[in-house]
Amino acid sequence: MDKKIVLVGAGSTSFGPATINDLFFSEVLTGSTITLHDIDKVKLEMMYELCVKENEMRNNKFNIERTTVRADAFKDANFIISSIEVGARFPLWRQDREIPRKYGSTQILGECGGPGGTFHAFRIIPPIVDIVQDAEKICPNAFFINFSNPMSRVCLAIKRSTQNLKFIGLCHQIGFFNLYLPRMLKMPLVDLKMTVVGLNHFGFLLGLENWNTRKDLLPQFHSKALDYFSKRQHRFIFSTLTLEVYKKFGYFPHSGDNHLGEYLQFGKEFTKEQDMIDWIDRTEEFGEAIFYRISRGYKRLKKNKYSKKGVLLGAPSGERAIPIIEEILTDKKKYESSVNIPNEGLIDNLPQDLVIEGPAIVDKDGVHGIKIGKIPKNIAALLRIEATIQDLCVEAVLKKSKEYAIAALAVDPNVGSFKMADNIFNEMYSLQKEFLPQFK
Repeated sequence: MDKKIVLVGAGSTSFGPATINDLFFSEVLTGSTITLHDIDKVKLEMMYELCVKENEMRNNKFNIERTTVRADAFKDANFIISSIEVGARFPLWRQDREIPRKYGSTQILGECGGPGGTFHAFRIIPPIVDIVQDAEKICPNAFFINFSNPMSRVCLAIKRSTQNLKFIGLCHQIGFFNLYLPRMLKMPLVDLKMTVVGLNHFGFLLGLENWNTRKDLLPQFHSKALDYFSKRQHRFIFSTLTLEVYKKFGYFPHSGDNHLGEYLQFGKEFTKEQDMIDWIDRTEEFGEAIFYRISRGYKRLKKNKYSKKGVLLGAPSGERAIPIIEEILTDKKKYESSVNIPNEGLIDNLPQDLVIEGPAIVDKDGVHGIKIGKIPKNIAALLRIEATIQDLCVEAVLKKSKEYAIAALAVDPNVGSFKMADNIFNEMYSLQKEFLPQFK
């Protein structure tokens, strides 16, 4: 198939190698042009040479290109997959977490929610807006897939800064449900139709059916879930906070304690500080392991000692970008259980100018969110609080408004004070000014 797929941030160790891996497992896309694009010339060249070698090992399945020039990368593109990050991810993440807490914030992680998530958004939204606006000008019919966090805020910025660009955001957090639910219900994943709805890292299981019989499996889930997950608690996944929210709100949150707790002031009550520190350290170690594997393979390639097995995985990664592209091209009308997509009538009792995470159908015309209607009032109330913060956060970036930026911090339940917001803003701005908008 003669399509052009552009990987923006191709040097990223978080998603670059996984996406490239999945491309080589695709039969539908054989014959396509794969364009690697990154502003880091060193990492880009490394990934390019490795891709060329892996491609040769597969009888030159693709046409592989690389460029640091965005206009060249986007010319005639059919699909764009973006996974950029700004600055040194982990030192900045640790600042995002630690500085707000220094002034009294109750945030637990600081990646996608809380004041740390707000500063993460402040840094990453401007370059992504530049990317998507260029995409809309250069290849207006291209389909854009975002992997960058904080997912909900980034996707809301994409929605508000483009006119007609087709886009979605993808997150692999649904993978925990994909793993646990079949075991708990003793049936294969392909038989389970999950309706998980909310915001990224902040969604709830609102529906569960057997695909074949259409039987409602939610009562069965509720009868088993508390006992099942209580016996299988994991400090990074489903543990004390998840179970507490489930008991109090009646619907099971799917993202795990560390991510769920980012949006809740009471997250601090049910998580341990060291667990959150360990999660950041573990995530960094995982990225370093991937980079080590890739760089070791590159060194062997330069010495003409490249492994016959190559450096890619032996199976698809589980990420959904390449399968969704295949579903669009083959018009399979497949159900995807978790995509980030503009609300636009999908959930009635959440703001319409919002990007929600929920199920969708994929066909030749793209990805179409499934209408949910009204969600339970208590869940909607939780989500609307975060939606308000996202609204202010994105507008602060797009308008370069310091007033909105501080308001986005102050109204966050993990701050709740203008004095604290001012202190957080001033110190974070002094530390991260080179990556932040010039707020007026």
